[in-house]
Amino acid sequence: MLAAQGLPADAFKSFVVQEGDKIYTRSTGALRVLKHVGGFWSIFYAFIIVPKFIRDGVYDLISRNRYKWFGEKTECWIPTPELQKRFLD
Repeated sequence: MLAAQGLPADAFKSFVVQEGDKIYTRSTGALRVLKHVGGFWSIFYAFIIVPKFIRDGVYDLISRNRYKWFGEKTECWIPTPELQKRFLD
């Protein structure tokens, strides 16, 4: 999937969201996920109007500091069966 979009498949340091044949990464991918989560989180999709270079700068800042700000867990979160249906196999 990554190679087909011209993205590096061996050293990719972001998450990828695929909707149909479109691929979204970094801040755009994060905003698309929040839009689909719904509820309160979908309001953050309004930031899509901010220029991508600014959004990606904020995304990178959060990415670099997330463990310092939010802590790091020693255990992985296990999704419920309902949420597991949303993941690719």
